[in-house]
Amino acid sequence: MQKLTNKEEEIMHILWKLEKAFVKDVLAEIKDDKPHYNTLSTIIRNLEDKGFVAYNAYGKTHQYYPVVTKEDYKKRFMMAAIDNYFNNSYKNMVSFFAKEEKISVDELKEIIALIEKQK
Repeated sequence: MQKLTNKEEEIMHILWKLEKAFVKDVLAEIKDDKPHYNTLSTIIRNLEDKGFVAYNAYGKTHQYYPVVTKEDYKKRFMMAAIDNYFNNSYKNMVSFFAKEEKISVDELKEIIALIEKQK
């Protein structure tokens, strides 16, 4: 699975939310920094080339839909981040968030309880 640019990721989040959409529908969902219609169309075609979306043709217009699920993308994205930034160590990742005060003791206890329940 190829890496997506920030704009491609933003578009994928919209397509995951809408499930099926024409370019105009995606454009309507973008709140800030709206690209030109043709630019957005090119981004979506790039997502198609990368294997993230497919389309149904209705004459000259296309309705796009995701072929990669959000869960699959999230899994690959997180695995790559843990590998690249935390030396493939979940302990290092959790320690990072604890040091940054992004995770509380109660949340850590919940995580431990989830892990113990799965044993």
